[in-house]
Amino acid sequence: MSLRITIDVFSGRENPVIELKGSAAREVLERLRPTRRLSKQDRRLPAMATLGYRGLVIEQLGKPARGLPRVLRYAHGDLFGPGLAHRAADVALEDFVCGSTGLVRKLKLGPRFPELLTKEIERFRWIREKYPSKPTAWPWPLRNPCRCAPLYEPDWWNVPQRQPYNNCYNYSTNYRTDTFAQPGRAAGATYAALTCAAVRPAAVADCLIDSPSAYNKCPAKGHLVALVVWPGGDYHWYRKGRNGYWSHKPGGTPATNLDNSAATIPDPRTADRGPYTDFCTFMVVMHGHIKIK
Repeated sequence: MSLRITIDVFSGRENPVIELKGSAAREVLERLRPTRRLSKQDRRLPAMATLGYRGLVIEQLGKPARGLPRVLRYAHGDLFGPGLAHRAADVALEDFVCGSTGLVRKLKLGPRFPELLTKEIERFRWIREKYPSKPTAWPWPLRNPCRCAPLYEPDWWNVPQRQPYNNCYNYSTNYRTDTFAQPGRAAGATYAALTCAAVRPAAVADCLIDSPSAYNKCPAKGHLVALVVWPGGDYHWYRKGRNGYWSHKPGGTPATNLDNSAATIPDPRTADRGPYTDFCTFMVVMHGHIKIK
């Protein structure tokens, strides 16, 4: 018996993954044992397309345990999966996995990461209670639509053969690689730190054009993107659409045109970006002139 636990938290970087075998896997499965079925009001899935923590994705790599599907999502004591909408036996599994003494320590993501992650788990709990999932709406165009920008076509990105393998960098540049592309990797100049000062030149190495004076205005050629950073945690990208509003794709989750407060995004500088508190810069993507990997 073995388990793969993915901490669904990043947008640009690959999510942390913990693999357990034998007695350790059996212990987690016992903690996941379904108890009472959730009420209709509580049965809504956590909002997937938000920035920051979105739950634990748990995969059984061998024969599934009785009463649990092969893949499920755990969020704040609730279990979601095919035929599954229940309270778990252990409502504190996130602390067991992500806390300062939890399993996440084995991944060597830095001494501050468990603290950052704990804050994100609490923030997601608040978001889930305040902003229940709702259909994505696309607003009327702003006064100056961006004629060269990509159309907002989430259905193209949100399919099994593309969604898990393309991140915010892929989406913002409108460049599918199926590699969870990283700034600078194609040019051999990958960022060395999770700061604006490190990620910006990595993107420039991929031939994005740094345009800090763009001030949310559409370029004459190409399309506008924006870089933000969760200090010490991750980076994230937005792209400006043809109607003047912005959209984004948090990691391997669906593309969306809403921020963390379920509001449309006329300007990423003023959007609710969750933990991605540092606005770095606007940049321009010239179609056909960049290479990412």
